Amino acid sequence: MVLLAAAVCTKAGKAIVSRQFVEMTRTRIEGLLAAFPKLMNTGKQHTFVETESVRYVYQPMEKLYMVLITTKNSNILEDLETLRLFSRVIPEYCRTLEETEVSDHCFDLIFAFDEIVALGYRENVNLAQIRTFTEMDSHEEKVFRAVRETQEREAKAEMRRKAKELQQARRDAERQGKKAPGFGGFGSSGGSSISSSAVSLITESVMEPEKTKSAPVPSRPSGTGKALKLGAKGKEVDNFVDKLKSEGETIVTPSSGKRTSEVSKVLSPPVNMESVHLKIEEKISLTCSRDGGLQNMEVHGLIMLRVTDDQFGRIRVHVDNEDKKGVQLQTHPNVDKKLFTSDSLIGLKNPEKSFPLNSDVGVLKWRLQTTEESLIPLTINCWPSESGNGCDVNIEYELQEERLELNDVVITIPLPAGVGSPVIGDIDGDYHHDSRRNTLEWTLPVIDSKNKTGSLEFSIAGHPNDFFPVTVSFVSKKNYCSLQVAKVTQVDGNSPVRFSIETSFLVDKYEIL
Repeated sequence: MVLLAAAVCTKAGKAIVSRQFVEMTRTRIEGLLAAFPKLMNTGKQHTFVETESVRYVYQPMEKLYMVLITTKNSNILEDLETLRLFSRVIPEYCRTLEETEVSDHCFDLIFAFDEIVALGYRENVNLAQIRTFTEMDSHEEKVFRAVRETQEREAKAEMRRKAKELQQARRDAERQGKKAPGFGGFGSSGGSSISSSAVSLITESVMEPEKTKSAPVPSRPSGTGKALKLGAKGKEVDNFVDKLKSEGETIVTPSSGKRTSEVSKVLSPPVNMESVHLKIEEKISLTCSRDGGLQNMEVHGLIMLRVTDDQFGRIRVHVDNEDKKGVQLQTHPNVDKKLFTSDSLIGLKNPEKSFPLNSDVGVLKWRLQTTEESLIPLTINCWPSESGNGCDVNIEYELQEERLELNDVVITIPLPAGVGSPVIGDIDGDYHHDSRRNTLEWTLPVIDSKNKTGSLEFSIAGHPNDFFPVTVSFVSKKNYCSLQVAKVTQVDGNSPVRFSIETSFLVDKYEIL
C-alpha cells in the first residue's frame, strides 16, 4: 500500500486539512481534491472511486469527507482499514464535525495522521497508541521535576536548620548577658541589622505549620543529566507565527483562557486590606466510595495574621468558636495557650512583645478527621446503569452543609476512550466534554441553600466502572468549621482595632471511588 495523501474536505472538494506523505505540490493536491466530488456517481453507495492515476478511498462524515488518495495498485482492504482508523481519530480532537472545528484543531490532526502513516506506508498502531504518542508524556521530564522538587525541599530544610541555629545562638547570648550582633529578637523594633529576607526565613521556620504529607524522594537518573523538557521551543514557534503574519497569512490563535478546573481554584483578593489583616484558610481532603460510605475526610485550617503598622503590633485576636464537629485546635508556641483556652483570645505569651511586621504569621491551626457521613459538605451520587447500547448515567449532588456557599463547582466524570461524545439529557448547570482527556466536566457557578440539589443525565457506550473515580473541585468564601474572628483589640486599654479578614475554603482532594 502506498498512501499519497490524507485529507478532510468539504462536499465541494475544498481542502480543510491535508497531509501529503510523498513529494507533492500544493497545486497538485488541491486539483485532486477539487476533482474528487465530480467523480462520485449520484445515487450509488461506494467507498472508493478511481481515475487513470490514483484511487480515492473516502467516508462521509456529516457535511465533510475523510479522503485517502492512494495508488491504484494498493490493497483496497488495507486502504479501508486505514480509512476507518483515520475516521476514528478525527472525533478524538474535534467536538463537532464542522469546518471551523477541524480548522481549529488542524495541527493536532496532522500530528495524529503522521502517527498512522509514515512515508506512504501504514504503521502498526491503534487509537490508544496514537493518543499516547501525541500527548508526548515524558517520563524523563517527570523524573527531572521530582529531583528538582527534592532539591528545593532539602534547601528549605537546610535554611530552617540554619535559622534554628541562629535562634539558639541568640538565646545563648541572652543567657550570658551578651548582645547577639546583627540579629533582632521576636517583635523587636530597633537595633537590628538583620536583612528582611532573613527575618522572613526565620518567621517561616517558626510560625508556619508543618506539612502533613511529604513526597517520596526519587533517585537521581543516570546519564547526561539532560531531561526532555516539553515546550522549550515556544519562542521559535512565536517567531514562526510572526513570519507568517508578515507574509500576509491569517493566523487564528486559540483563546488563552484557563480551564474551568483551574479557574475554580483561584479566589479574588480582598478589596481593602487594613493594617491588621487576617486570613482564614481551610482545605478539605475527602475520599468516598460509590456506594455512599465515607472512607476518610480531613479538614485542615489555619488563621494567618499580618500586621503592617508597628502601632498595632501588640494586639489580641478574639476568636468565636461555635464548632460542634470535634475540631482539634492548636496554637502557635509563642501564643498564650492558657489565655486562648479560657477566653478564646490569641495573644503573645509576653504581652510586651509585638507580632512581626509585614509577614504572615500562623497563630492558630485546627484539624478535623472523621468518617461520619453526615459531616460530608457535598454528597455526590453516581448511578450508571447498563442499557442495550451502553450506559445511562445519572449523577446527583446534595449540599448537606447548608450554610456554605460553594462557587465554581466542577464535577469531573471520566469517560471511556474512543466512543465519541456523550448524549446529554436533563442537566442543572453547564457541561464541557474534553475529548483529549476523555472527561465530562459538569460545571455549576454556585451551590447554596437555594439550589442545594441538582442532577445530570447522559448516555454513552461503556460499562459502569468506566465512570469512576468522580472528582469534585470548588471554592468558598465561608469556612467549613465554625471558627470566626469576632474582633481585634489592643493589649493596652483593650481598645478595638480595625481589621480586614479573608476567608477561603478549598479542595485538596475530593474523590468518589
